[in-house]
Amino acid sequence: QLQLVESGGALVQPGGSLRLSCAASGFSLDSYAIGWFRQAPGKEREGVSCIDKSDGSTDYADSVKGRFTISRDNAKNTVYLQMNSLRPEATAVYYCAARLPLLRSCTLSPWYSSWGQGTQVTVSS
Repeated sequence: QLQLVESGGALVQPGGSLRLSCAASGFSLDSYAIGWFRQAPGKEREGVSCIDKSDGSTDYADSVKGRFTISRDNAKNTVYLQMNSLRPEATAVYYCAARLPLLRSCTLSPWYSSWGQGTQVTVSS
């Protein structure tokens, strides 16, 4: 069974950086398109970034372009989300998710079949 585990969430000051990790067990992450999503209290879950299964193409929400970077480390079976210049509006629970293996491309829409439990990111002074 696909299991995704997020880590790296923390309390950080505005302008700071965090790196979130999405680790997999029981399967190879490079066989799946992976997305990062976030959900703030009282708001809908939104797509933040994603990376394709095969060629490593990426996509980002407009609100994070130029500040967030998604990447894979296949040797560690982990996908990362590097978040720089964090703003208070980034405060949310962050989730990683995997698409069905037959789907090569990622999407910022929540059409993913497996989800992690989430990690809390709080941006506050």
